[in-house]
Amino acid sequence: MNEALTELAEYIDGALPGEVLEWTVAHDELAIVVGAASVVRVLTFLRDDSNCLFKQLVDLCGVDYPERERRFDVVYNLLSLGHNQRIRVKVEAGDEEQVPSVGEVFSAAGWYERETWDLYGIPFAGHPDLRRILTDYGFEGHPLRKDFPLTGFVEVRYDEERKRVVYEPVSLAQEFRSFDFMSPWEGAQYILPGEGKAAAEKDGA
Repeated sequence: MNEALTELAEYIDGALPGEVLEWTVAHDELAIVVGAASVVRVLTFLRDDSNCLFKQLVDLCGVDYPERERRFDVVYNLLSLGHNQRIRVKVEAGDEEQVPSVGEVFSAAGWYERETWDLYGIPFAGHPDLRRILTDYGFEGHPLRKDFPLTGFVEVRYDEERKRVVYEPVSLAQEFRSFDFMSPWEGAQYILPGEGKAAAEKDGA
């Protein structure tokens, strides 16, 4: 598998001189890095070339590396049913740096790009309807950024008594950052919910 992916990477690199910045094959997966200005041309080539035929955009998402100068990756996961292969294309982007929309290459990209904009704040140039898709009206910030605070924002819900939508401070129902990582089935030193009832039923039997 790795040999076939290496040959594919070398073929793509040779067919698109200067546009593939780097490529790697690891864990039976091929990943290539391209510049933002090249992404439309590269994805079009991957879709149409007879040796590639990556005609399905499986996913498009963002990744945040706040320690980097260009903190975001936009990741495109493509599938070739004809050749039974996958490829991952990455584009680096700085804060507020625009990445060209690939909606004309893959129609499915429209909603993926809206999701990536909503959750990471990565703008896509040329997108016909770039607006939030998962968060509510008037939401501030982009919740999958690593520097997004866990508190201090509002959530929206419909209030049955007031018969209207209301905004309230976000309340976290769980302490997300206080896990003990202990398996409840192996060595937990506390009584789990329901254990007392099970013990009582056993004693009564």
